[in-house]
Amino acid sequence: MKKLTLALAVAIALTGCQATQRQNATTGEAETNSATKGALIGAIGGAVAGAATGKKNGALFGALGGAAIGGGVGYYFDQQEAALRAELKSSGVQVKRVGENQLVLIMENGIGFQSASYALDPSIYPTLNGIAKILVEYPDTSLTIEGHTDSTGSNVTNQTLSEQRAESVRAQLISQGVAGGRANARGFGERYPICDNSTKQGRACNRRVEIKIQSLK
Repeated sequence: MKKLTLALAVAIALTGCQATQRQNATTGEAETNSATKGALIGAIGGAVAGAATGKKNGALFGALGGAAIGGGVGYYFDQQEAALRAELKSSGVQVKRVGENQLVLIMENGIGFQSASYALDPSIYPTLNGIAKILVEYPDTSLTIEGHTDSTGSNVTNQTLSEQRAESVRAQLISQGVAGGRANARGFGERYPICDNSTKQGRACNRRVEIKIQSLK
């Protein structure tokens, strides 16, 4: 038990030396990044597994190995987030962190589309191409592209429009080198509003495409 405790203390101290903070996009509060959390979780798991082998210094080596693996996974995702934030600065696209292993890029307020159309507006190409560039650099993630509409029009029309808009974004990303097998397009019509559909501003807010990026590791 003492060896296990010592192993954890050493591994946690080492991971703590590299701990960094990021700002939560939702709350604005500082929080520990994925790399540090992953390293700590890996260290604990590795130490327990190493101790179970009964080998000399098994807990210590297990903790260090687990910290390296866990930290590596978190570091990869943190780097991808930082690259996307830098690329999309001032683009109007919101980058939202959800948990430790998911990012959501929100193209809202009608960004990229004319009213009632699924054809991409020329103004959005540089933004989508920038997103694609980062996604190509970080291939170990999967993408779900989701289309949403306001409540104007019939349910059938809105569902079809949301699917077409999501597919338009997917096609553009693929044209810029993103592997097609990574990306799925889905439409949700008017079912998931994030603003009040009774106002003009609210309807514009609900006309959006979201790109969900999830870690494969």
